[in-house]
Amino acid sequence: MTTRTLAGMVTEIDGEGAAVLLVHGLGGTSNTWQPLMSALGGMQVIRPDLPGAGRSVTPEGQIDVDFLVAALKRLADAAELATFDLVGHSFGALIAQHLAAAIPERVTNLVLFGPIVEPAASARERLRGRAQMVRQGGMAAVADPVTAGGLATGAAETSPAAFAFVRESHMRQCAEGFAKSCEALAGARRADPAAIKARSLIVTGEEDAIAPPVAAYGLAEEIGRARAEIIPACGHWATVERPEVCRRLITAFLRQEPHR
Repeated sequence: MTTRTLAGMVTEIDGEGAAVLLVHGLGGTSNTWQPLMSALGGMQVIRPDLPGAGRSVTPEGQIDVDFLVAALKRLADAAELATFDLVGHSFGALIAQHLAAAIPERVTNLVLFGPIVEPAASARERLRGRAQMVRQGGMAAVADPVTAGGLATGAAETSPAAFAFVRESHMRQCAEGFAKSCEALAGARRADPAAIKARSLIVTGEEDAIAPPVAAYGLAEEIGRARAEIIPACGHWATVERPEVCRRLITAFLRQEPHR
């Protein structure tokens, strides 16, 4: 593994072969994808911490979806990725949809875990309120309720390691970077599904309140070359809650046909 700073983002790069770019969600980092790494052998795996998240610096000024998509385009150029597979989780899945729509000739396969299509009005207000909370009280002000709300029912007792991982992922965030990312998601608009040309897999948890199964099925239908998979007894953090299922799904999908 090598760690490089590309387009202002601290980025881990593993392996060789066909490239896959992994985009974490709000409260996540490159470690969101650690449970899937064994399924991506034989590929060049590129996983950045988005601007303001994890080890990456929080930029001056506003963060929005256009800013994040442009950053990922610059990363793909810096890494010399002519074509690549693209995988996103949550807010990262929304960013991935916009990126796939913007450069359809470069994105071969698209995998979306717990994909957000567009926040509802009530969710936009919650996100703006969450940004204010962390600016006032730090990440501890939101870590527990956000973790509990993002996992399957009773996860603190039944999946304590997953609960601890998601909580720690939030606690280690820069409060201002997280606040700006909340505001970016609060202002986000949906990508044009008709502009997405990549073969697509959409995965969500049966108990995912943020990206519910009905939304996953709807997005798959709108994209066209897509199918949806629902994981039982799973919330929003599928790669952490049910890694064995996610590994099986992504392996079967990405190996289904030659990449290039």
